[in-house]
Amino acid sequence: MNKYAELRQRQQEEFNALPLGFAFSRKQFDEMMQEWGLDPEKDLDKLLRIPGGGYVQKKDADLLHQTTERHSAEMAAAIAEDETGEGFIYEMFLYELDNHEYGYTRDTEDTLDALGYTAEEVLNDPRLKRGIEKAVTEICKREGN
Repeated sequence: MNKYAELRQRQQEEFNALPLGFAFSRKQFDEMMQEWGLDPEKDLDKLLRIPGGGYVQKKDADLLHQTTERHSAEMAAAIAEDETGEGFIYEMFLYELDNHEYGYTRDTEDTLDALGYTAEEVLNDPRLKRGIEKAVTEICKREGN
């Protein structure tokens, strides 16, 4: 299996297990607070907002921060270990290019955005450049182009 996909899947499962809540209406917010044993009127000081309509209790903020920092470090380490760009980096680009329909659009912008890279960063790093070139070639071959 694709090592990048395995890492992403494991990290997503860990993130999904975090004690986070998401609410997009007052009813959902009240239900979330009730599930946490908190009063939706009196216990607002016990919450922190996170992007995407999310909430975390202040008591769990360190766990969220530690998990996201560890995930970033794991990803950075896996990328750093790929000295040629033909291993993990290639698999990363192949997965994300497929995920962002490169075979149909022939546009790498969404992939680079998702990975947090600019085109200039990729072109200036021989490993990243090799990885994306190999992934693009693979997708084009698969698509018969």
